[in-house]
Amino acid sequence: MTRTLRVVGFGMGPQHVTPEAAAALAASSYVVAFRKSDEDPLVDVRAAVCRAYGDLPFVVVRDPERDRDPADYAGAVHDWHAARVAALRDVVASRAGDPAILVWGDPSLYDSTLRLTAALGLPVEVVPGIGAPSLLAARHGIVLHEVGQPVHVTTARRLADDVAAGQRNCVVMLTSGVDHLDGLDDWSIWWGANLGAPGERLVAGRVGSVRSSLVAARDAARAVDGWVMDVCLLRGPAA
Repeated sequence: MTRTLRVVGFGMGPQHVTPEAAAALAASSYVVAFRKSDEDPLVDVRAAVCRAYGDLPFVVVRDPERDRDPADYAGAVHDWHAARVAALRDVVASRAGDPAILVWGDPSLYDSTLRLTAALGLPVEVVPGIGAPSLLAARHGIVLHEVGQPVHVTTARRLADDVAAGQRNCVVMLTSGVDHLDGLDDWSIWWGANLGAPGERLVAGRVGSVRSSLVAARDAARAVDGWVMDVCLLRGPAA
């Protein structure tokens, strides 16, 4: 019998698991999760999802180390992905049944899981999840784009180049502080950290006016949850 690997988006926790995601977990035999350190609270959230939806066996794999500040970013990510694929292959080869992988937010947006699972040679079933941009818009009660205009989804690493290229309405992900906001004091920001988690924090306003509030809110979110992941919408001033 051919096994199926399910990649299941789960938003930010059990409260965001859709009926489709719950059904996919119920049809699976176990869940695989990467642990970045001995104390990784993000693994704990995945474990809570497993307990809430079928109490599936939970297989934890130590995440291979990666260079966080490489000279060759693309090369470093390629090597890291290859090591992750090898780790997943070992787990799948050693266990019977259909594996599932829980993906934070939605598997389609700034997540490498689908690139990894494509290398395993198993049929893959993908279940969408509630992504951070959707949660951000909901929390602030906003539309991510202006009337008839686009929204550009990017990362903190690429933001300066994107702004220089003319982007004026950006959802920014994969941030690690506030340095990516340098030079954008007159822009408007709608920001959120740990959306849907106990440490959720929201800030909105002119970047130059709320910068210190953003730093404090990031610290507060980390203090509550033990981790911080933030996302924001940045909109340039009217021309």
